[in-house]
Amino acid sequence: MKLPAVPGITPVTLDSVERTTAELHALMARLRGPDAARDLGLEAAAVQSAEIAHEQRAGLLALVEHHDADPALLIAGVVPVDVPLEEAADLRHFVADTTPGLREVSSARTGRGYPVVIVERIGLSGAQLQALVLDPDRPRAAVFTLHSPGGRGWLEVAGLAGTLVAGVDLTPAAPAPGIRAGSARSPGGTSARSAGRW
Repeated sequence: MKLPAVPGITPVTLDSVERTTAELHALMARLRGPDAARDLGLEAAAVQSAEIAHEQRAGLLALVEHHDADPALLIAGVVPVDVPLEEAADLRHFVADTTPGLREVSSARTGRGYPVVIVERIGLSGAQLQALVLDPDRPRAAVFTLHSPGGRGWLEVAGLAGTLVAGVDLTPAAPAPGIRAGSARSPGGTSARSAGRW
């Protein structure tokens, strides 16, 4: 799977829980400014996010930032789809049927024509968006989850995540010899993983 580079989305390494935590905490602290050293919740959030990403064997964990919004976390991975689905409409009904209480479920197509279902929840714990991109050639889907605890500027960060999802390429590709996808990050909100494969 290949993802486009999107300015404002900064992936962190997934080499180990400790490295993921340290890198994510440093990014969050940079955004928080001088008060970050006294914010114990910031480190706890980094630890929790890193642990979740590793438990779920995520292919991507990233910080999404926009100058008019609270930062949000984006986690993505590929999951098997155990039911036969031909179109986004099938996936949309599957998501709605298996997740009680959902009301905001829509479907679309990515820039490459893949069916995608978008689920949005806005509540007391912040805003969350999930995009499930169906692979029409294999029984799997790429799942992207964006979460903003504060919710300020939600449309801006959701738009950045949408740009990433719209450019996903589900064709199988092997990583370059000797290079683990996502092991390097470049400044400016893009990285080897966001422009690479996993």
